[in-house]
Amino acid sequence: MGLMFRKRKKIGPLILNFTENGFSSWSIKIGRWSWNSRARAHRVDLPGPLSWKQDKSPR
Repeated sequence: MGLMFRKRKKIGPLILNFTENGFSSWSIKIGRWSWNSRARAHRVDLPGPLSWKQDKSPR
């Protein structure tokens, strides 16, 4: 099992994700709502350990 490199850089509500190969994806988080460019999914944090996720719509 090898080691994996991951780094996150936050710039306000924008989050940039990096791997050993360079830039990977970006996300935006405003309050309890977030969106990820790789998964193209909306997520809302709910009270406690729960969250609601809506994946991208099927084409």
